Amino acid sequence: MDILILAVVIAVVVIGALGGLIVGSRRKKQLPPPPPAAPDITAPPAEPHVGDEAETPREEPRRTVEEVDLPDGSTPVVVEEPPTEAPAIEIPEPTAGRLVRLRARLSRSQNVLGKGLLTLLSREHLDEDTWEEIEDTLLTSDIGVQPTQELVERLRERVKVLGTRTPAELRGLLREELVALVDPSMDRAVSTENETGGPGIVMVVGVNGTGKTTTTGKLARVLVADGNTVVLGAADTFRAAAADQLETWGERVGAHTVRGPEGGDPASVAFDAVKEGKEMAADVVLIDTAGRLHTKTGLMDELGKVKRVVEKHAPLDEVLLVLDATTGQNGLVQARVFAEVVNITGIVLTKLDGTAKGGIVVAVQRELGVPVKLIGLGEGADDLAPFEPDAFVDAIIGE
Repeated sequence: MDILILAVVIAVVVIGALGGLIVGSRRKKQLPPPPPAAPDITAPPAEPHVGDEAETPREEPRRTVEEVDLPDGSTPVVVEEPPTEAPAIEIPEPTAGRLVRLRARLSRSQNVLGKGLLTLLSREHLDEDTWEEIEDTLLTSDIGVQPTQELVERLRERVKVLGTRTPAELRGLLREELVALVDPSMDRAVSTENETGGPGIVMVVGVNGTGKTTTTGKLARVLVADGNTVVLGAADTFRAAAADQLETWGERVGAHTVRGPEGGDPASVAFDAVKEGKEMAADVVLIDTAGRLHTKTGLMDELGKVKRVVEKHAPLDEVLLVLDATTGQNGLVQARVFAEVVNITGIVLTKLDGTAKGGIVVAVQRELGVPVKLIGLGEGADDLAPFEPDAFVDAIIGE
């Protein structure tokens, strides 16, 4: 019996030992890896606490309502704005003799005509071929067929009578004939005297691209330089920048500009400009119209409407047609159509400094029977000059 009990005890001990070994090995296999090191995390800014967690308020100096200066409501609060400086008013140079001062610029482009004629006339034998060359030279300068034939005939007669032909004699002869062709007897003053006693009314017309709005601004400088007060009417409402451009020209010489909404009625703007010119007792009202294509009947009819509306105040004193000298004979076509719609009284030739076609002066005067009154000789603000036949011819033939 004792042996049996001993065997049972040994068996229990052995089974317990084996069980412990198995459990220990399983625990070793299932142990998880050590946790990674915790990263350094910056704590977010503390949120304000409320209720029981709120901090005890600190004592700070405070002012009562009675201690604070408040507006009484009777005096309005005025916010001061920085003063706006008015643009400086320019004083244009006098127009008397301006063409003489600009003659060198004109002669650089025109002396091809003058020197060419003098060279041909100086030949020892003036045969028919030479006279044909003289005629071709005149035609290429856009003088026109009839004026060219007249000039050649007079030159042939005078050269035959003259006999000897020194350079000085030829130059004097050519100068006399060209001055006569340009016709110095024409009245070239821009009319600013209105019959009603109000301001003189000048309307500027022309096709797109001739520099019409710029010329209008320069003309304002010419009038101011001659002692006139000017009101500008920006009746070119179809081109977005036209009114701004004209107003800038006016501000430079202290001229008031009347303008309307973009795309508005040009006749209404012109009417208002004349009205304000009367109220301000201005000397001249200068109206810039929209650039017209002479081939568009509707646009030309509208130009006639502007003229009729303006004349409800007073008759126009001047209608100046702006022509680009570089267009040559095409400018004569434009001139004819404009003359049918409005009564052209004077011509302004622009871009005359960049062309050898100065003969257009003669051609356009013959075509319309009206004088060239102003010529543009550059991009400068004071490069618009009253036309002077003697100075112009001297620039053509050189010294």
